[in-house]
Amino acid sequence: MSRYIATRAIRGANALVTEAEVMLNKALAEKGADTPVSFPNTAYYLPTILGMTGKTIEKIGDLKPVMEYTRGLLHPVPAGRHWTPYLGETLDSGMATLLAAETIEAVRFAYGLQPEPMPGFKLAGGTSFTSPDNGKEASTDGHLNGPIDDIQLRSWGIQLVDGRMPGFAAIVGCAKSNEVAVKIVRELQRRNILCFLSGNVNGRSIIHQLQEEGVELGYDTYTVPFGTDTISAIYALGFATRSALTFGGLKPGQSREILLYNKDRVFAFVLALGEVDDLKYAAAAGAINFGFPVIADTVIPEILPTGVTTYEHVVSMPFETIDGKNDLEKAEQLVQKCIEVRGVKVKVSNVDVPVPYGSAFEGEVVRKADLRVEFGGKHARAFEFLHMAKLDEVTDGKIEVVGPDFSSIPAQGAMDMGIIIKVAGRQMQQDFEPVLERQIHYFVNGASGIQHVGQRDIAWIRISNAAADKGFNLESFGKILHARFHEDFGAIVDKVQVTIVTERGLVAEWLEKARASYDFRNKRLADLTDNKVDEFYSCTLCQSFAPNHVCVVSPERLGLCGAYNWLDCKASFSINPTGPNQPIKLGKQIDDRKGYWQGTNDYAAIGSHGVVQEVSMYSIMENPMTACGCFECIVMLIPEANGVMVLSREDTAMTPAGMTFSTLAGIAGGGLQTPGVMGVGKFYLISPKFISADGGFKRVVWMSSVLKETMADEFKAVCAREGDPDLLDKIADEKNVTTVDELMAWLEAHNHPAMAMEPMF
Repeated sequence: MSRYIATRAIRGANALVTEAEVMLNKALAEKGADTPVSFPNTAYYLPTILGMTGKTIEKIGDLKPVMEYTRGLLHPVPAGRHWTPYLGETLDSGMATLLAAETIEAVRFAYGLQPEPMPGFKLAGGTSFTSPDNGKEASTDGHLNGPIDDIQLRSWGIQLVDGRMPGFAAIVGCAKSNEVAVKIVRELQRRNILCFLSGNVNGRSIIHQLQEEGVELGYDTYTVPFGTDTISAIYALGFATRSALTFGGLKPGQSREILLYNKDRVFAFVLALGEVDDLKYAAAAGAINFGFPVIADTVIPEILPTGVTTYEHVVSMPFETIDGKNDLEKAEQLVQKCIEVRGVKVKVSNVDVPVPYGSAFEGEVVRKADLRVEFGGKHARAFEFLHMAKLDEVTDGKIEVVGPDFSSIPAQGAMDMGIIIKVAGRQMQQDFEPVLERQIHYFVNGASGIQHVGQRDIAWIRISNAAADKGFNLESFGKILHARFHEDFGAIVDKVQVTIVTERGLVAEWLEKARASYDFRNKRLADLTDNKVDEFYSCTLCQSFAPNHVCVVSPERLGLCGAYNWLDCKASFSINPTGPNQPIKLGKQIDDRKGYWQGTNDYAAIGSHGVVQEVSMYSIMENPMTACGCFECIVMLIPEANGVMVLSREDTAMTPAGMTFSTLAGIAGGGLQTPGVMGVGKFYLISPKFISADGGFKRVVWMSSVLKETMADEFKAVCAREGDPDLLDKIADEKNVTTVDELMAWLEAHNHPAMAMEPMF
């Protein structure tokens, strides 16, 4: 263990703890011990403090015992003439640094200094935070991101567990140049690695560098700017702690288990750019506690493996000594070294297009000012249609554009387009057509500067000026689709041919054919019910984060993440017979009303490692299905109303249960089986089997307005099916009901059927 690193880390920790104590005492004197303090939109209070100590921090006075505990973790700065083990003292000092940093950020929130103000800065995605002045949501314009909210944590959950997002990089400091900063981030984005940005060198941060180069920062682009000082790096470690609490089913105070969970399951590393001062050494020691190695682009002592991280703990890779013809090649080598040291499993798509490509660009928004051309939307038609054909009817790799390109279209103009994909394969089945067709959204969105929304005949695609200037054209869509279908579905697809149609007459002709196919698929899917198949499918993707969670997918119950239905799982099994989606032979039916089969119970016991013995497919009250944390909605019993509420992941408002989504998610997730609480995919709500053993959709007494508005047509059809066409109007939402008393009054005034139904328990 390096005496130099130990000395600087311990010295930095002592200094920061003293600073935190001074700030806390000042806040106690000026604000008072009862002043509320929190990170907005998270159920985990101050997450690192909660996870490591088990203490819930709700007001400034709660931080006093935390700082006393933190002071106890510190050690004296090593004397120059003595050799001691150092590692334990350094790790303790690192943990003290994290607790002190979180305390400082919490106090800053109380003073309105977080998220960090930055005049003129605008986050991609338009997030918001809670203003300490009035408790209301405020725009993030002119502010950096601050802590990640729980809604975003869960929306990233499925990407974390299915490998699309293999890990995250906490980048601290400032790169050699703006060009190097952009290259580092682009290389990480290309590998779909989430980037957390913080810190500075002599007042200059990588955040400044990326902003100056016009790189969009925010949730949408996998690049999250926390703050321009080193202390803000605590938000990255808080994210890691919350991952363990959210997906791992771990409890506050299980510090050792949380740290080991992160070492084994969260593939993260720290990239320190520029000079490393005492505070950065101390923060790095905190990251090493989590099993996250630190890679520096300057000359610093190294720490070889001791078992705390998987491989090396601290690696020095001085930028000027890296092999490469120029700085950009050196930046690429630096990123590759980070991935090597952490052991991140990276999958890079080889797509021959003139713009950066990867999942990190899936959330990009092309705004009107940056728009070159759009297809679909309000001003044009656009559709996507994938169909199978015989092997001899498909020419693999053939990409044809029929009709004019967009060169003659004025800037910000629109034109009609159809994307027609013909696939063939010996293992291809007609059932797989809609499964593959849905992937077009993800495949096209992976190109930087391209925005894709919708599917089928409501597709809406935008190309930015930047992408067009780099040479992205209509043929590029075909190149993306050809490459990705072979890469992701090579087990069932042998040939892929793409035709891009822009000629108006042909667009209309093919659109008619596509709609006929859509209608056929809809009718066929409607006929596909649980009692017409002899096997369901398991989905263990989320077990990488929630080890004891089991997900059973049936024709009438899609996965709780909303991303996988029965046909998806069937296709997945055909593609990868040893993968996460395995057939569950139903065997003997034990209870058809509640949804028990011998096969599903056997799978629940085995798949959950004995934690779950039985699972009911159709009940929320008896042995409900577990959830990892990636669910789209939470369904929860409201006993007084004899019904359930449905809370959307996008909804941050208070509910009649007296809890927000973030708080409820801690009850519903982590692989826990909690009667009366269940995480679900939103389209399960319209299934005839939605809590059918407990009364079905008529039990819904309260629902987030975002669901009522975005799924209005689907819910109206369900209400008609249930024999109560006006039922949707009888369901309350957060706009008119936020307490149980208000809910009861609403239900009585609107004569909701749940009031007359038999008791749920």
